[in-house]
Amino acid sequence: MKVLIIGNSFGTDSARYLNGISRAEKNEITIVNLYIGGCSLYRHYRNMLSEAAVYDYEINGISTMLKVSLKQGLLLDEWDAVVLQQCSPKSGEYDTYQPYLHELCAYVRRLCPPARLVLNMTWTFAHGCTRFGLTPFETPEEMLPAVINCYEKAAAEERFDLVIPSGKAMARLYTHIGADVYRDGFHANKGRTRYMLGCLWYMTLTGKKLKSDAYRDFDEEVTEEELLLTRRTALEILEENGYEIKE
Repeated sequence: MKVLIIGNSFGTDSARYLNGISRAEKNEITIVNLYIGGCSLYRHYRNMLSEAAVYDYEINGISTMLKVSLKQGLLLDEWDAVVLQQCSPKSGEYDTYQPYLHELCAYVRRLCPPARLVLNMTWTFAHGCTRFGLTPFETPEEMLPAVINCYEKAAAEERFDLVIPSGKAMARLYTHIGADVYRDGFHANKGRTRYMLGCLWYMTLTGKKLKSDAYRDFDEEVTEEELLLTRRTALEILEENGYEIKE
């Protein structure tokens, strides 16, 4: 499977271990992130119009040092899925999604007609994180329902094939381990949390449960207890939200 993210740093966090997890499952996923830090749907839309080569081309969470345009990224391969997401500070305000998301979806469908269109639900921040200053919210408890509402509305309006519930999974993991979910209050921890996101993405994209726990190639140490917790958290969120994940 080949997956393209029209993304930002949250795409990097989500993509870092997905290829390794999928190889351990004997069901390889290659994932490319078109990266601009903090990139919003509005900025992706402007880049679509300009066709400027402003995206870092990341493969499996690692930069290639190549710069491409949005159009080039979409045409460089035959993608099985293309993932869109809003930047995190604007994720709880639906007027920042449209009309840009609608235009981007139409563009992707025109250039990559066979690809599934996937929406990645971004996540909130740790208590006290300064990023809340970029939003109308003050706490994760206040922000999360607004984020969920926006993504559900976007998924319905634009007829996405899948929604990856990363925001819900991050919130659940936060209840278990607190601020250690993050490395700086808003980006995913480079070990346990990126692994949880990779597990979540794998199961959402394939519809299959994880059978192997052999993957260990992490950028930071992950304990056996954390491996079990993060895998369980990803599966619980999917099952609780009605995803059909088969053996």
